[in-house]
Amino acid sequence: MSNSVGTTARLIGAGLRALLVLTVICGVIYPLAVTGISQVLFNDKANGSEIKDKSGQVVGSSLIGQSYNLPKKDPNDAEEASKPDLKWFQPRPSNGLGANSVNTQYSLILSGATNRSADNGAVNGKCTDQAEEGTLCAQVLAAKDAVIADNSTADYQVKPEDVPADAVTSSGSGLDPDISPEYAKLQIRRVAEQNKLDVKQVEKLVADHTTGRTLGFMGEPRVNVLELNTTLKALAKG
Repeated sequence: MSNSVGTTARLIGAGLRALLVLTVICGVIYPLAVTGISQVLFNDKANGSEIKDKSGQVVGSSLIGQSYNLPKKDPNDAEEASKPDLKWFQPRPSNGLGANSVNTQYSLILSGATNRSADNGAVNGKCTDQAEEGTLCAQVLAAKDAVIADNSTADYQVKPEDVPADAVTSSGSGLDPDISPEYAKLQIRRVAEQNKLDVKQVEKLVADHTTGRTLGFMGEPRVNVLELNTTLKALAKG
């Protein structure tokens, strides 16, 4: 009887010692080591890839897109459609983007794709004005009309064929922080006009914020909208 109790006590003691050792190693030493290494080698990424404005205030993360809309007339009206603030470069269309922290407090809403097929609402395989309301085709056509209207200025008319796909479609996550260089260039004249800047200044701004393919062959060239608009804000204030 006493041997059985002693054996049980030794096994419990060994289990508790193992639990303590593994807790210290896996719960304390390992997390601290990983945190220390990441802070030293990847400080920016480890802290959320934060973007700061000229004053040093954090305005968001370079990994998550933000919307740039005018304030609603009635903030409590869920049915009121948000209108883009045309003095800013606009991101890809999405219902998942939080409000821009340069304008208002940033808050993430949701993430996800539409899950609609590419020909949703198409008539005879093509997206036409006959597309049923609420379908992907109808949304894309409406977005295309809006892009043309918003970005055409007194001396520049946007052509339908110049509107890139990312200007009228959302990403799979709905939180894409980047747009194509083509979409950024399409917005240059409107942004310059709205902010009373020279077109050449805004063209340089876009060129400076255009990132090429990762390692020269992965992905596509892109422009981070938050980084671009944060620099634009400083430039517009002069």
